[in-house]
Amino acid sequence: MEGLIGLLVLAILAVPVLLVVALVSISGLKQRMAELETEVAQLRRRTGEAPRQTASVEPTPGDWMQQSAPPPKAPFAPQAPGAAAPAASVSATPATPPAAASTTARPPEAVASPPSPSPSPRPAPSPRPAPPAPTRPDFVTVGIRAVKRWFSVGNVPVKIGMLVLLAGVAALLKYAADQGWMVMPPELKLAGVAAAALAALVFAWRKRESNRVFALSLQGGAIGVLLLVVFAAFKGFGLLPAGAAFALSVVLVAGAGALAVLQDAKALAVFALLAGFLAPIWLSTGSGNHVALFSYYAIINAAIVGIAWYRAWRVLNLLGFAFTFGIGTVWGVLDYAPHKYASTQPFLLLFFLFYLAIPLLFVRRRPPGRRDLIDGCLLFGVPLVAFSLQAGLMAGRPMALAFCALGLGALYAALAWWLRQRRGFELLLPVYAMLAVGFATLAVPLALSAQATASVFALEGAALVWLGLRQRRRLPQFAGAGLQLAAAVAFAVAQSKGVDSSVMVLNGSFMSALLIALAGFASARAYRAAGNDTPALAYYAWGLAWWVLNGIHEIDVYLLNRSAPDALLAFAALTGWLAAEVHRRRPAGALAGTALAALVAAAPLALWQSAAHSQPFAGHGLWAWLAFALLGVRSLLCLRDSGHRAAAVAQFAWWLVWALVASLLLDWLGGQVAMPGEGWRQALVVLPWLALATLALYRWRWLSMPLGERFDGWRQRLLTVVFAVLGLWWVAALFRAGGAAPLPWLPLLNPLELAQLAALMLALRWQLGDARRLPPPLGILFALLGFAWLTALVLRAVHHWGGEPWSDALLSTSLAQTSLTVVWSVLGMLGWVAGSKRGLRTLWLAGAVLMGVVLVKLVLVDRQHLGNLLGIGSFIAYGLLCTAVGYFAPAPPKHGELETVEQSA
Repeated sequence: MEGLIGLLVLAILAVPVLLVVALVSISGLKQRMAELETEVAQLRRRTGEAPRQTASVEPTPGDWMQQSAPPPKAPFAPQAPGAAAPAASVSATPATPPAAASTTARPPEAVASPPSPSPSPRPAPSPRPAPPAPTRPDFVTVGIRAVKRWFSVGNVPVKIGMLVLLAGVAALLKYAADQGWMVMPPELKLAGVAAAALAALVFAWRKRESNRVFALSLQGGAIGVLLLVVFAAFKGFGLLPAGAAFALSVVLVAGAGALAVLQDAKALAVFALLAGFLAPIWLSTGSGNHVALFSYYAIINAAIVGIAWYRAWRVLNLLGFAFTFGIGTVWGVLDYAPHKYASTQPFLLLFFLFYLAIPLLFVRRRPPGRRDLIDGCLLFGVPLVAFSLQAGLMAGRPMALAFCALGLGALYAALAWWLRQRRGFELLLPVYAMLAVGFATLAVPLALSAQATASVFALEGAALVWLGLRQRRRLPQFAGAGLQLAAAVAFAVAQSKGVDSSVMVLNGSFMSALLIALAGFASARAYRAAGNDTPALAYYAWGLAWWVLNGIHEIDVYLLNRSAPDALLAFAALTGWLAAEVHRRRPAGALAGTALAALVAAAPLALWQSAAHSQPFAGHGLWAWLAFALLGVRSLLCLRDSGHRAAAVAQFAWWLVWALVASLLLDWLGGQVAMPGEGWRQALVVLPWLALATLALYRWRWLSMPLGERFDGWRQRLLTVVFAVLGLWWVAALFRAGGAAPLPWLPLLNPLELAQLAALMLALRWQLGDARRLPPPLGILFALLGFAWLTALVLRAVHHWGGEPWSDALLSTSLAQTSLTVVWSVLGMLGWVAGSKRGLRTLWLAGAVLMGVVLVKLVLVDRQHLGNLLGIGSFIAYGLLCTAVGYFAPAPPKHGELETVEQSA
């Protein structure tokens, strides 16, 4: 009650709010309408004409007679861009009266002149758009319509009455048998029911022409009752032996079929079929006599086959299939046991053969205008449902089930071969061929191991892809892709059960994965030949992934970790060579990319080899690199012949890989040779890169082979990478002591500083090119690099000659700071003097800046060492050098001063 009162209060409070909102909305609409009317009036005054009427006024005959001459044409006035929208709104105003329209719809000049005698031509009528194609309803809608039509078309009361009558008679017979209500013997009761049914049948037959719908429905109900009587007499009361009951059932079902065929009465056949199938369910006593049940159903299905010989009644076939296999499935789930196999298998085979023949008869009897009509439900449903039931019967016997699947495949293959020469069955031929392939495929996993299944599925998938492309059909292509995926799943299942530990490569696991990879390559080749590049690339990636992962898996399982990088290097070389050979014959970007990736993969493998056994050529590395060299050269030649742009990238990577391998080898060699000096090893590491830079600068033709001139465009890129590596090494070498033992260390004449100087000179030569001078930014950069190299040289001299340890504390020693002060001062003095003598103000300023830096260093750093002779000597040396430079090397004149001096002279 309280909730109801609350709702009433809220409603009362909401009414004023809603009224206010409505009033505000109406007020806004009125204001908007007033604005629109004002705009319309302004537009009328601006254009000088009224809006046109929506309906044109036809002139009278008197107007036509009063015309003397056509009016002069008014000059064309272009319409403003903004007038289009208002014109549309004006046309929507109410039409003015004809008198007003004649004076306001035209300018004054047009009003004074009579109208033109010729009416304006009407525009050609635009063609009507084609109606959209009707969409086909789904199966749910079709079913609903069929049920609705059955209950709304024809003699509906008779149809419903017969169904209810059948149910009532069946229930009455069962109830009477259970309760014993009737005192009369069962023979008499059944005879009475049969007599009534026969009388109804005769009456209906005599009324077949005058009242067809009523007669057909009554015939169906009468035959159904007779079938119930026979079944009750046989199974309920035991009055008939099995043979007699089956004979009477055959007669009745055959009679119903004959009546339906003679009268072309589908409804009669449906009524008889429903009665026949439902009778054993209604009168079941729970005895479980499946032989009698399936024998009875066999008779009914034989009648369905007989009717299908004369009539293409699809609904009859579908009802028989649904009842037969549906009831059989329910019985199998609830009551089947292995000891019943011998009495069940013949019925399953018989039902399968019945409904295998019906689609053939359906195609034979289909309407002439529907040559594309086939019964897909029976074509695909019968083998799938029958084989599923067969699998239930043969549970625990996979080999027997495999032979069963193989037999089904052979049967459908024979049917396809038999139908290929017969006209009218063209649509069944591919269906039977596909079913044959499907059941033959299904036999493989049932009979073979998972690895063998993967192999067969992969090959069969590739074959279906090829067949689908050849026939230009998508279904085999999709089936081929699905089989290759199924092959991958089967392989994964096999691997989960354990790895075959037999011989490397010669084992089932490797061969199965190899076949999956080859199937992917074959499918890619087929799509490539058909011009479909996207599926071809996908299949190639699929096959390549299986190829690579298979090789890696094999190496990981059968080889030790120490030998794994050597085997992977050989495998990469083999993969790249195979891809390059195929690319040379059938060029494809994916193949060229594979060959390139194989060459690039050698670089990380070389680093792995050095980590595994100190240097790339140890263990089996020598043979691996020999194979890489031979196969790599052949790969480069194949890429060169194909003309693909990947050839230049591959050759670019080729030289970089060999420079890396040589550096790793020389680094190991420097550590093995009894040379305590660190500088030797550092110089040996960089020697291959210096050699590669020298060849690129002075002997480019040696590096351009085998591509030749096509590789010239990569010269600067190669030099950039090489000098990037040299630059990293050069900066790292600044922080090395660079010992030259067993030789004495000499400034500049030691392996590390000679290698640094060589790298610096090669870089300078690279940047100079054909020019004589460097650009100012590069000049400054090389000056800074030279200054850093000279500073490192001084510190190494302090370490080797002064006996100071090479550590971070070296810069805090008096000897190091004094040496740097003197050398930097001498260097600044040389720049100062050279700039003054040659008139190079920039050089003079650089020397002066360096002297200033040294001065700052004296004040901040060297003053801490004034307590010893080295610190005092640094101050005295700087002062003397700075004084002498200022006296002997004054600053050169500026550019403006130099021009003034020359003009005055």
